[in-house]
Order: sequence, then structure tokens, then C-alpha cells
Amino acid sequence: MAGKGGFNPDRELSEICNKLWGLDENRLEPDKDYKMNLQRYTHYHNKGEVDQAKDPLFTFVTEEALQKPTFKAFVALLDNYATETGVAEEVTAQEIKENQMFIDRIMETEVMRYAHKQLSEKGKVPPDVRGFKHSLYDLWFKLYRRTRGMERGEADSSGFEHVFVGETKGGTDVIGFHNWIQFYLQEKRGHVDYKGWIPPRTRGKKRVADNTSQLVTLQFKWKDTVKPLGSSFIGTSPEFEIALYTILYHLGKNGPNQLEIEDYDVEIVVHFMGNKLGSSYPVALAQA
Repeated sequence: MAGKGGFNPDRELSEICNKLWGLDENRLEPDKDYKMNLQRYTHYHNKGEVDQAKDPLFTFVTEEALQKPTFKAFVALLDNYATETGVAEEVTAQEIKENQMFIDRIMETEVMRYAHKQLSEKGKVPPDVRGFKHSLYDLWFKLYRRTRGMERGEADSSGFEHVFVGETKGGTDVIGFHNWIQFYLQEKRGHVDYKGWIPPRTRGKKRVADNTSQLVTLQFKWKDTVKPLGSSFIGTSPEFEIALYTILYHLGKNGPNQLEIEDYDVEIVVHFMGNKLGSSYPVALAQA
């Protein structure tokens, strides 16, 4: 039964995602492990022309937080990519090792164990841990071609690169880039210019985000290009996002999926590229 404003959350998926949220022991606590400064809101059509945020989005993130094993393994992957689409990726032996290390670390968490259990019981992934790790590698790190016209055998993208690192297209568009850790590190290095936050689509609930919100829609400039609309969980662990998107992919949830996660009405969008994961990201609908 559809709710007000056409909101019709998938109850089974909402239950699974709330379980993941509760199991995310590595999720950071606002104002303790990190602090945001949202400043003023903006809108999509502004496209960064009027900067509504003179200060960075993140006031601080504790170094201890980024030293958590899964966070540390995640950060090691962020410099492994040529972010311009159409440029063939070259994967070194060291990068393969880092990819495998990341999967090993996240599989030590309850979040990923639960994801594996859910998917293996439904016959979507191998029941053994080793087989599941191989499927995770193929889903997130196996390269594919996102850009037409490349030479045969060349590949310029992966699910991990698009979702977590971000890509640029033709020097005019930022695509992907839906991870708060990458945002923080790029902002800290002066590569990201935060332009303001965008109010969530509302259905009679709270319209104004605040500095403790853990799902925010942002506008920012990266590599001299503005992303007018980009949403991200904030403070969540890498394993939470990998688990969430992996479950939706294997359950065949191509397109928007409306869920209730904690106090948030959320749309998790998953895009398939053939049998590959093209993109996945959250959209804030409302906050209680």
C-alpha cells in the first residue's frame, strides 16, 4: 500500500537494510568521530554558480576513525584509478593485492557475514566464504568498458571506481562519487570545493538536514567540474555500503528501491550495465 506522496517502501528490503545498519559497528558517531558544517542549502539548477558554503563540509574526522582496519584498507584503494572515462585502466600486482586485502578485511565484519548469509540462503552467491569473496571481487573490481569507441580488450571502469572513487566524463561531468570518505580526503587535499546541501524530497516530514544527518545530498566541484546533485551516506563504514549494494544487485533490484532505514526514507538506486554493476547510490527522501 503506497504511503503519502507515493512512498511505498519494500518491507523485506527495509528489514534487511535495518539489520545491516544495526550491525555496522564501525559506523562513526556525528560530533564525536567527525563533524560536518552543512551551511546553506542550494538547488540543482544553481550548478555551483552561487557558492552557498564558504567553509568545507567536514570540520574534522578523527584519525583514529580512519585507522579502523576496513577504513584503512578502503583508503588504500582510492588512488588506484585513472578517473577520466575512456582512459584504459592498468591494474598492478600491488593493486590486486590491495583489492583482495580489502575484501578480506570487510569479510571479518558482522555486516558482510550477514550479507553473505542472506544471499547464500537465497541461492544468489556461493555458500562458502572463498567463493563469496571471488564473487565480490568480480562485482566490484573486475574492469569493464563504460565508454564506447575504446579499443577491443580495453576497459576504463569498475563498480568500485564509479561508486566510491568517482569518475569524470569528457571533462564536463562528474559521475559516481557517492562516498563520504573519498569526499573528505579529496576536500582535505583541496581537490573538492563543497557548494552547499540540497533539501531532500519531502512527504510531510523534516525538510531541513542538520549537521548530524547521516544521509545528505550535496553539490560540489571536483577536478574543475561541478556535480550539481550527489548523495551519500555520512559516517557509515565501507562494509555497510558494499553489503547494501551487493545485496540489491544480486536480488536483481535494478532501478530505484524505496526503503525505510532508521529515521530515513531512502531511495537506493541501482543501475545495471548488462550483467555489471554500473552505479549504486542513496537518495534522501525525508527524515523523521
